[in-house]
Amino acid sequence: MELFPEKIKSEEELEEILSRPYRETIEDLKHIDGDFMVLGAGGKIGPSLVMMLARAFENIDPERKIYAVSRFSRRNVLNKLSSYKNVIVLEKDLSDKKSVEDLPEVRNIIYMVGRKFGTEEDPGLTWVTNVYIPALVIERFRRSRFIIYSTGNVYPLVHVSTGGSREEDQPEPVGEYGWSALARERIVSYFIRKNREASGVIIRLNYACELRYGVLVDIALKVFNEEPIDLSMTYFNVIWQGDANNYVLRSLKLASNPPTILNLTGPEIVSVKWVAEEFGKRFGKKPVFIGDPKPDALLNNASKIFRLFGYPKISLLQMIDWISEWILSGGSLYNLPTHFDVRDGRF
Repeated sequence: MELFPEKIKSEEELEEILSRPYRETIEDLKHIDGDFMVLGAGGKIGPSLVMMLARAFENIDPERKIYAVSRFSRRNVLNKLSSYKNVIVLEKDLSDKKSVEDLPEVRNIIYMVGRKFGTEEDPGLTWVTNVYIPALVIERFRRSRFIIYSTGNVYPLVHVSTGGSREEDQPEPVGEYGWSALARERIVSYFIRKNREASGVIIRLNYACELRYGVLVDIALKVFNEEPIDLSMTYFNVIWQGDANNYVLRSLKLASNPPTILNLTGPEIVSVKWVAEEFGKRFGKKPVFIGDPKPDALLNNASKIFRLFGYPKISLLQMIDWISEWILSGGSLYNLPTHFDVRDGRF
């Protein structure tokens, strides 16, 4: 049984928990041959995923290589990843075809490159990032096993009574970002089928959360700062980032041609109002609400991945407790709002 603290006291402790490979993950990775490459390793989720792989291979085969590829705008992330003996950091601009061609041949590729925020200001860059770059990568690596990060934004808003969108539901994105994400899926699926020797899993994630970033942090900060909370996006899903990382690595054994599609989120359909009131209890503050509640929202149903791998280890209430303590103690934050409450797909 995994043991977790009642309170996370430092960023070092937080990063240890986010990058902790579960025993089941280590067992599954024992049956996956070859080295790994994580493209987009410098983003919000990438560093903890790379560290989780590195820690898992300490128990499996310390000689296995993990290539961490990104432009690395955050130098502290580059330095942190470089401290692992089996991690090879490569600073690359993946929109440059030559840079992609120069990447080493690797059996397992975790593709995390994506752009969401800023789509309204520069839609061209969003389409280059979400469609052109994956086309370059998938055409370059014709015999690799892929995990492709996607998003629940490929689905439409659905009524809460549906339990959320399922993998077999027809994609129907709202807004340009969602359409570019669906285009990424279509491009990847086409080339994997065409290349025959490739295989993959598409992960529709919605939403991962930790203590410095995420939907729960957004709501908590509004309650703490006594700012109004819009109830028009009345419900959401959320999953602890460490749980999400473990699910992603375990899902690699399901790679197929055509690609397997998996929704990844928490098991609950969460009420924004209820969460705000829970934070209010912990902060001793009364939440302020605006907007009219709606019966539909961007919701994923992840029952398939739970049937395959079991339920998350970190509960919703545990996340709320950890985040509350983190904010009350002045813990560091990314200050990057998720804009989860956007209903028109304009990011």
